[in-house]
Amino acid sequence: MLKNLKIILLITLIAAIFTSCSEYQKLLKSSDFELKYRKAKEYYEKKDYFRASALFEELINIYKGTARGEEVYYYYAYCQYSQEDFIMAAYHFRFFARNFPNSKHVEEAEYLGAYCIFLESPEYSLDQTYTNKAIEEFQYYIEKYPASHKIDTCNKLIDLLRVKLEKKAYMNATLYYQLSEYKAAITAIKNMLKDYPDSQYREELLYIIVKSSYLLAEGSVEKKKKERYQSTVNEYYALVDEFPNSKHVKEAEHIFESSTKKLKKL
Repeated sequence: MLKNLKIILLITLIAAIFTSCSEYQKLLKSSDFELKYRKAKEYYEKKDYFRASALFEELINIYKGTARGEEVYYYYAYCQYSQEDFIMAAYHFRFFARNFPNSKHVEEAEYLGAYCIFLESPEYSLDQTYTNKAIEEFQYYIEKYPASHKIDTCNKLIDLLRVKLEKKAYMNATLYYQLSEYKAAITAIKNMLKDYPDSQYREELLYIIVKSSYLLAEGSVEKKKKERYQSTVNEYYALVDEFPNSKHVKEAEHIFESSTKKLKKL
């Protein structure tokens, strides 16, 4: 009996699915746009964003230039967002904001446009185009809506994005050191510290500059050794002045002492 009941339920479910699909296909072919509008909203409320999206997309052109056109486009943008197609959602939210500047939803749309780009920002090791774009979008929103209750959220999200960029810059700068490209490492790290003067990696990076300077001097031709050992000494002072209790201080002192002795000989 239980087995037969399961079979009946399965058949009923399959029949319901086919009936639903058949009704939806008829709806797509219908020229009753009022019906399509009502059904699109019903699908949306039921979180069937795929079907709702197809109907709203058609209705965009039908109601373009009318009072209902704004609402249709608003729902359509949210369908993309709810289906996690964040690139398209960002595009449509920004399009909505440009084309309906007097809408009650315009501020919300501008925030969501920025937030969708934020959601597309990848891990720090990958290309950070979307990360930079998201920062720009949030900053634009903050400037345009300084009284918004979303300002704190925007600033927190910008901080998260900047941490990611900082980590990417750190990875790129230290890669030169790992590849024994000491001159390039020094330049890259100093450039990074200009961009991120309060970097969480600052102590470590100042030490890497000291070590890179020393190793660069060690591998230099004779006429460049004096200048580069002196540079190592200067970088050592920069490290210990800023971080006198650095965990790298002992290693840095060995480099300093070695550099000083070699300078005397030179």
